[in-house]
Amino acid sequence: MNTAELLADGYGRIREAVYGAVEDLTAEELAERLDPEANTVAWLIWHLTRVQDDHVAEVAGREQVWLTDGWRDRFDLPFAARTIGYGQSARDVAKVKVADPALLTGYYDAVHAATLDYLEDLTDDDLDRVVDERWDPPVTLGVRLTSVISDDLQHAGQAAFIRGILLLRRR
Repeated sequence: MNTAELLADGYGRIREAVYGAVEDLTAEELAERLDPEANTVAWLIWHLTRVQDDHVAEVAGREQVWLTDGWRDRFDLPFAARTIGYGQSARDVAKVKVADPALLTGYYDAVHAATLDYLEDLTDDDLDRVVDERWDPPVTLGVRLTSVISDDLQHAGQAAFIRGILLLRRR
């Protein structure tokens, strides 16, 4: 397995978790909060996808799928164009509503495809390139790509947990 294949496997696991988290949920369940301040499944999946789209687009030197493929218009959210959900309030979380899980998975699939396209030709040497000097030590491409996998899997896990509780409530 080479570098690109290893990273593609990691990002593929996110995709599986995203699909598992939203499968068979209604629009109401996607927007349901377990607590008045809690994140929703819809917000968690939207946010993790926005983070991946933003971070991979930046290191790839391309524009975000959110902006180029019409996803921003399809979601029709009242946020600035480049909002990724970081630091949003509970009130903002409540604004992320979708009528169909396919909107979330469709956007994720578009970002996933763009991510795999970028990863395809990466080599071990590429991973040492510094992509963010705002940190000490500076962040390399390898660290950035790995941190996106970690962050996205945690959020997908949170969404899966909420889904499990929602399904128990159906009984």
